[in-house]
Amino acid sequence: MNQVETLIAEKLLEINAIKVQPEKPFTWASGWKSPFYCDNRKTLSYPSIRSLIKIEYSRIIAENFPSATLIAGVATGAIAQGALVADELGLPFVYVRSKPKDHGMENLIEGQIPEGSRAVVVEDLVSTGGSSLKAVEALRKAGVEVLGMVAAYTYGFPTATDAFQEAQVKLVTLTNYQAVIERALKSGYINDAHLPMLAEWRKDPAHWNQ
Repeated sequence: MNQVETLIAEKLLEINAIKVQPEKPFTWASGWKSPFYCDNRKTLSYPSIRSLIKIEYSRIIAENFPSATLIAGVATGAIAQGALVADELGLPFVYVRSKPKDHGMENLIEGQIPEGSRAVVVEDLVSTGGSSLKAVEALRKAGVEVLGMVAAYTYGFPTATDAFQEAQVKLVTLTNYQAVIERALKSGYINDAHLPMLAEWRKDPAHWNQ
């Protein structure tokens, strides 16, 4: 656990971007039921945290993908974060829709892609990896070389790890499930009584239903 993982986890908990709700599970876009939810789009409403995340995204892109020439955000959660990072790095920005518009130019990718672009994809969080990798596929079909992806948070599910490996996409995140759980325990947001339930969910999140 590094200092950045711990700090970002602490900030997410501080603004209630993390919710644990076993009695009334959340339903994710994938259809999975979950006692745990992360909405780090809330960070956009807090200038100091928004700035911290922008700076840390920019740092890990510079360290891991120094040859990047384009930043691509995944709609809708990472549009704002991606644009902030692109501005910080002085790079062009586009964003990728989940599906093409049904009117006008019917674009799937919004913005101008310079020829020969090498992109880093910005995502707000990674759960199953499905929607994230669809954005990568869309960019590759448009002729973009995708260097990798950065995300503020990952649940670290094996299914996502396998999907990213199969797609040959390097994923670098600011924080993760384990860091959040450790900080949540220390802060008293959750207690030891929650841990068996969360562990059970982590074993098979696709079929969990409390």
